[in-house]
Amino acid sequence: MSIISIIGSGDMAAAIAGLAVKAGHAIEVAARDTAKTRTLVDGLGAGATAAGFGAVPAGDMVILAVPYSAVLDVVKQYGEALAGKLLIDITNPIKSDFTGFLTPENSFGAQEIAKVAPANAVIVKAFNTQNARVLAAGPVEGRQLDVFIAGDDAQAKARVSAFIKSLGLRPMDAGKLFMAWTLEHACMLWLGLMTHSVKHGNFSIGVNLPG
Repeated sequence: MSIISIIGSGDMAAAIAGLAVKAGHAIEVAARDTAKTRTLVDGLGAGATAAGFGAVPAGDMVILAVPYSAVLDVVKQYGEALAGKLLIDITNPIKSDFTGFLTPENSFGAQEIAKVAPANAVIVKAFNTQNARVLAAGPVEGRQLDVFIAGDDAQAKARVSAFIKSLGLRPMDAGKLFMAWTLEHACMLWLGLMTHSVKHGNFSIGVNLPG
């Protein structure tokens, strides 16, 4: 299996890394908080290693698992260390009070990341509609969780889809990278459902295919 690099050490980083290690991938974790990074890596076991924050990631696939409020600065700090990498953007540029988005008008999070990433880095949106706790638990009663993806590079999306399948999840291609705008709004929908209807976060948004 391939090396997957993860920048970040929060709940989503832990959820994805946990599934990836179980699937046999080698995981590299880097974050500003070295103590938290070490705790996460130690918990993952032999399949995971810690890397220096800002160093060139060992994996060609790099998961940006930091809050949107920090991700642009993180990508700028890494700079050319991310050149040629496949960057998986899992962020949601949503205001803390859920009243709107942090992105400029007529833009979206993945596009803002693309603006500051090296020109030859490839961006694929994925995982942003999943709750970390639900994701970490994996399939329930044989029902796969859906992971929506969007990107302009077909080969990159194929690689991300293969990675998602290896985790026991179902990739659902939503189209070109501009569809990340819709996926980021889908997270707002999830938050609205959690707040006003479901009343808890133990659910996911997915596709039902009758028959």
